[in-house]
Formats: sequence, C-alpha cells, structure tokens
Amino acid sequence: MPISATLSLYIARGFSAAVLMMLAGLSGLVGLFDFIELLRRAATRPEANFAVVSTIAGLRLPWISMQILPFAVLLGGILAFWRLTRSSELIVARAAGLSAWQFLAAPVACALAFGVFATTVVSPVAAVLRARAEVMDNTYLRNGGGPLALPGGQLWLRQSDNERVQGGVAILHAYQVSLDHNQLSARDLSLFRLDGADHLVERIEAKRAELEKSAWKLSDARVVRPGQTPGPAQDMILPTNLTVSRVQESFSPPDTLSVWELPGFITLLERSGFSSVRHRLYFQTLLALPLLSGTMSLVSAGFSMRQTRRGGVAEMIGSGVAAGFALFVVSKVAEEFGQSGAIPPLLAAWAPTVSGLLLSLALLLHLEDG
Repeated sequence: MPISATLSLYIARGFSAAVLMMLAGLSGLVGLFDFIELLRRAATRPEANFAVVSTIAGLRLPWISMQILPFAVLLGGILAFWRLTRSSELIVARAAGLSAWQFLAAPVACALAFGVFATTVVSPVAAVLRARAEVMDNTYLRNGGGPLALPGGQLWLRQSDNERVQGGVAILHAYQVSLDHNQLSARDLSLFRLDGADHLVERIEAKRAELEKSAWKLSDARVVRPGQTPGPAQDMILPTNLTVSRVQESFSPPDTLSVWELPGFITLLERSGFSSVRHRLYFQTLLALPLLSGTMSLVSAGFSMRQTRRGGVAEMIGSGVAAGFALFVVSKVAEEFGQSGAIPPLLAAWAPTVSGLLLSLALLLHLEDG
C-alpha cells in the first residue's frame, strides 16, 4: 500500500531535525578543537591575536560542516529511528501494512537532499571562506611562504602553444620564482617550444620573466633554433592562458575551489602540466557526497530499528556507529590510495560509498525480509 503524505512528512521532519541537531553539535565540537589548535599555533606569534584566530576558525566552519555531514546523518538517523522504535510508532506502521522500504523513502530522500544542498550550495561558500582562511593562515600562522613557496624557488609549467604550430606546447622552467603584490616574477627562464609531434621548434632563454594578464613578459630573451645561431637579446611577449591566481590555486588545497569551478580548473591544470589527481579526487568526492549521505541514512536504519522487547538495542546502536566510522576509515584509506595514484580517483571516491550502500541494503533485506 502507498505510504501517506502525512506519515512521510512526520518521519522526514523528525529525521531532519535530528540530523540538523547532530550537525550543529558535531560541527561545534570539531570547530572548538580546531580553534584550540589554532590558539596553540598562535602562541608564539604576537601578531596572531584572539580576533585573528577566531576569524580563521569561523571561516573554516562551513568546510568542517561539509566533512561532518555524513556522520551527522548517521547519528541523527540512529537517534530518529531509535525514538520511533522506542515509542512503538514503527510497530504501528508495520501493523498497518507498511514495509521498512516504504517508511524509509522519506528519510533517504532527506539525506540525499542534504547531500545535494551541501555539494551545490554550501561547497562554493565553503570554498571561498576556506580560501580566505588559508590566506590568513599563511599570513599570521605560517612562515609567510604562502602557496607559492616552491622547492628551491623553481617552477615548471606546460601550456598549449598554437602561435607557432597547430597542436604545439610550450614547456617553461624558471628559477627564483617570487610573488610580490600579486605579481609573479622569475629569473633565468628557459622556454622550450615543441610541435605536435614533440619535436623542438625553438628554445628561448630570458634573464627575467613576469606573468602579466594573459601573457608572459620576457626581458633580455634570446631565441635559439636548431641549426641556427642565437638571435640578439630582446624583450618578448608570450601569450598564455595562465594567471597569477590560477598558478597560486594550483598549489593550494583543492577544497578552496567549489564544485562548479573544479572541472574547468582540472582541464587547465592538465593543459599546464600540473598534477590534477588531488583536484579530480576531491571533485569526485563532492559528487559522491549525496549518495554517501543516503547510504548513512540506510546504515542508521539497519542498526536502530530493532524492537526494544527483543533486547540488544544498545549493542545494535553501537554497531551502527562502529559501522559508520569503519566506512569513514575505508573512505580515507581509499582517498590516500587515490592521491598516491595507486587507484583511479573515480574508484577511490565512489568505491567506499557504493560498498557501504550495498552492505546497508543487504542488512535491511536480512532484517526486513530474512
């Protein structure tokens, strides 16, 4: 029989309230520990006062909430379903002919909606605020190197170069890279221009280079072509699709970019020769967040709908919490494998979620129909 709209709204309201309560509580708890850690780091830096530390902690809070969301769904779902079981409301629903799959439709839909909202709406806001927090962290709590503190001050870049030959690429290597007042400069730059078959077309050696809007400005540059003597030193302009902010972002954490910016930025990274593994993995993790939230709602239902008269309720709820954290550990291990390149980012992001979904469905099938 179809479940009534009134009962669906009642279950959805209780489930959503429990999840939001858990989300607020867990976010506040984790944010408090983060704030304490920031205070510890600021103890030796006089310029990092209480207001600065509080601002950094506040800017990081939306990102923390996104990380906490699956566990808020798990714990909130366990609380909501346990309340329904303790008050015998689920027993009455079953006596009315409703199966577990029917009254679970509303909570699963709510969990999916929470995940979609977090991915599409909260993610852009959290990315902007976390990027500001990273800037303040670099300024007040670190050594001031910022995201462009490259090993040895060297920079390697690869970009498309269709100015000379169709399908060509330009490989750039520079020393003493520095960022001052949002202007990127480097010394002793070497630029290798290759054609579509990866044959060297020319090499450019410049004493100094500056990245301006849509172009590299090269000073005292000499062009060397195969079989020819080097030309005289001159200033040159080399078009580029890179900007200072994009070069900075390539060395920043991927969670400072929203889900809407990541696809285009991943394409730019790959075209410029940067590794995009971390960004692709984070993008797939954001896409998998709604399904992970729905999976956690099913896990919470499977471990908390046991009838109280049968006993063992505390053990079942404890097992549900343990199962949720086990899924978290598996997802983090898969993430590490994905970042190392051992497994594809798509598999690292989706495999734990899909595995948890299948296991939760198997548990519910066993409890409901077994």
